[in-house]
Amino acid sequence: MQTEADDKRIIVSEFRPARWLRNRHAQTMFSSLPWAWRGRPALRREELELPDGDLTAVDWVVPDGPLPKRTPLLVILHGLESSAESTYARMLMKAALERHWHCCVLHFRDCGDYRNRLPRRYHAGETNDLRFFVDRLVRSGDHGPIVTAGYSLGGNVLLKYLGETSAGSPVSAAVAVCVPLNLHECARALTIGFSKIYQRYLLKRMKKSVAGKFDRHTAAFDWERAMSAKTFAEFDDAVTAPLHGFAGKDDYYDRCSSMHFLADIETPTLIINALDDPFMTPGVIPHRDRLSPQVSLEISEAGGHVGFIEGGTPWRPRYYLPRRVVEFLEPYAAKTARKTGAKHV
Repeated sequence: MQTEADDKRIIVSEFRPARWLRNRHAQTMFSSLPWAWRGRPALRREELELPDGDLTAVDWVVPDGPLPKRTPLLVILHGLESSAESTYARMLMKAALERHWHCCVLHFRDCGDYRNRLPRRYHAGETNDLRFFVDRLVRSGDHGPIVTAGYSLGGNVLLKYLGETSAGSPVSAAVAVCVPLNLHECARALTIGFSKIYQRYLLKRMKKSVAGKFDRHTAAFDWERAMSAKTFAEFDDAVTAPLHGFAGKDDYYDRCSSMHFLADIETPTLIINALDDPFMTPGVIPHRDRLSPQVSLEISEAGGHVGFIEGGTPWRPRYYLPRRVVEFLEPYAAKTARKTGAKHV
């Protein structure tokens, strides 16, 4: 990996897009095609009771055979309106299986094929559920070193959590991919050009999810404003903010943008962002002075949003992210596993 000579916190990515998939929107949308990734690891569902009386779900990857008790564990955090069914999550599950790691996807509240109990959902700054889950894993003693990976909104949650917990985090290493480090900037980016298509698609899904949980009589927010929202900013101001105790979208974005927490991270962390990501602008990339010495920021010229298809053919593509994520995490998992006596395979 090539680095800038004056500061290893900023890394120039080795990723190069496949010759047949150079456009940023093609990179972004390709993995949603039915033939883009057919792998589907077997999963075991666990209902996670939360301290406030709510409920979420954890999907555990079923290993191919018995694993030692203190085998490393990879916890995956998904993106906006996503789940363990997402292509990027399934690809990373396979990479974890190949290394004989335990692996799970922690769902955000009201995501996936289940419904939480309380009149609330999830947002980009909700770190309490991750904190509770990781602490429970540590107390159980059933796993070895814990490593984490978060995608998009999940990456923002992960970085905020690591900054809040700082040296007290039990996570051994982390990777955050295509992170909306500045929520203000990303909300604006999705109102520009072709990016409006992604906004329209995701808003439709968000409204459908909200309508599956509330109606105009039970909603703890302005139902008409929510259903007529045309942008993420309007939806967050109408729904996300009042549901989760923020004064409005600006208060939400100010308090939850992970860029404000990067300097306090004490866990070895890699952030991978593409300059051509249609969900943001190059303006979200922080200056190295905002990064903790434990944080490396890998910047790619291309890749789109959680795309990063680097080769192969349209029918058998080769993806950069699963390999890069485990490449970064593996030394920390192996080192800590030896330290704790786990048998790392």
